[in-house]
Amino acid sequence: MIRQRLTTVLAPESLEITDESHLHAGHAGARSGKGHYAVTIVSEKFTGLSTLERHRMVYGALTDAMESDIHALNIHAFAPDEFA
Repeated sequence: MIRQRLTTVLAPESLEITDESHLHAGHAGARSGKGHYAVTIVSEKFTGLSTLERHRMVYGALTDAMESDIHALNIHAFAPDEFA
């Protein structure tokens, strides 16, 4: 679901999603059943944008999932010329 939404909205050149939920076992947020994820995304749409603007775009693509399925999201967002 995360991959599909980010691909549809941000057309990434590269997208890596890691489920880190197992690292948060016992954490208060983990009790709800929502997951902890790390996302590394490279998209032309991030060119010229600040980190905050990029994160807002990622969160915007996942808005309702943040309420129902995702507890925490660690975002690494790059423009293509920044990612080596």
